[in-house]
Amino acid sequence: MLAELRQKSQVTIPKDIIIKLGLSEGDKLDIFEKNGTICIIPVVVYPKNHLSELRQEIDDIKAKIASGEQPVFDSVDALFDKLEAD
Repeated sequence: MLAELRQKSQVTIPKDIIIKLGLSEGDKLDIFEKNGTICIIPVVVYPKNHLSELRQEIDDIKAKIASGEQPVFDSVDALFDKLEAD
């Protein structure tokens, strides 16, 4: 699909791509150049207050792994095998 670079460096993303990716107005996009290609990737931006909660959850899981309380799987298949067995 062709898109045209407009005034103020604006580009319209084709509607079928917007629908396919489930994007809507206000969504954040990471835009960068890599090897001469313009890359546009949808991202989720978490408010800072959620980051501390997320860090705490990660620390809790790391502690459970270290204590042996949290099982660790070598593959997704091993995880599903365990889930199906329970």
